[in-house]
Amino acid sequence: MTDAAGDAERPLIAHLLELRARLLRGFAGLGLALVCLLPFANALYAVLAKPLLAKLPAGSHIIATQVASPFFAPMKLAFFVALVVTMPWLLYQAWAFVAPGLYKREKRLALPLLSSALLLFYAGCAFAYFLVLPMVFGFLTRVTPEGVAMMTDISAYLDFVLVLFLAFGLAFELPVALVILALLGWVTPAQLREGRGYAVVGIFIVAAVLTPPDVVSQLMLAIPMCLLYEAGIIAAQFVAPRSPARAAP
Repeated sequence: MTDAAGDAERPLIAHLLELRARLLRGFAGLGLALVCLLPFANALYAVLAKPLLAKLPAGSHIIATQVASPFFAPMKLAFFVALVVTMPWLLYQAWAFVAPGLYKREKRLALPLLSSALLLFYAGCAFAYFLVLPMVFGFLTRVTPEGVAMMTDISAYLDFVLVLFLAFGLAFELPVALVILALLGWVTPAQLREGRGYAVVGIFIVAAVLTPPDVVSQLMLAIPMCLLYEAGIIAAQFVAPRSPARAAP
C-alpha cells in the first residue's frame, strides 16, 4: 500500500515542480522586462500623456497633487507595459504546462485561440490609444466650462487611461469568447444570430459600465464590440460541432 501511494504521489509532485518552474520562468521574464523599462519610465509616461496634452491649451501641463505621485505613477506604467510586453512569454509558460495533457485536436485549436486573444488584446489597446483617447479628450476639453482650467493629476490620468486600455483590450476578446462557447457546444451560431438584439443591448450596458461616464468613449467601445460580435458569429460557424445527420426514414 505504501509503494502504491508513493507511486501515485510522484506524478503530483512532478506536476507541482513543473508548475513552480513555469511560474518562476514567467516571473523572471516579467522582472527582466520591468528592470529594462524602469530607466525609461518617465519617457513612457510622456508618450502616454501625448493624447491629452495635444488637446489642452498651449502651456498646459499635467500636475501632481501628491508628493510621491511623480515617482510612483511612471513606475506603475512601467510595470503595466512590462506585463503587456511579456504577455506572449507568460502565455507560453502556461501553454507549456498544460499542453502535455491536451489531445491533438485541443492543441490544434488552442494555439490559434491564444494567438488571436493576444493579438486582439493588443489591437484593443492600440485602438484606445490612437483613436479613443484623442476623441475623448477632445470632447472633454470642448465641454469644459468657461473659466475652468483643465489640469489633470498625474496618477488620476494614469488610472483613467489604464482602465480604458483594459476595457478595450478585454472587450476585443469577444470573438474568442464566442468561439470558445461554440466549441464547448454551449451556444450555436444560429443562437448567436437570434440573440443579436439582446447582445447589442448587453454590449451597450457593458460599455457604460467599463468606460468613463461620457458618450464618446461608450460609443467607441460599443460599436467595435458589435462588429466583433458579428465576427465571432462568422468564426463560430467554422468551429462549432456539427450536429449528427438525421437518419433516413
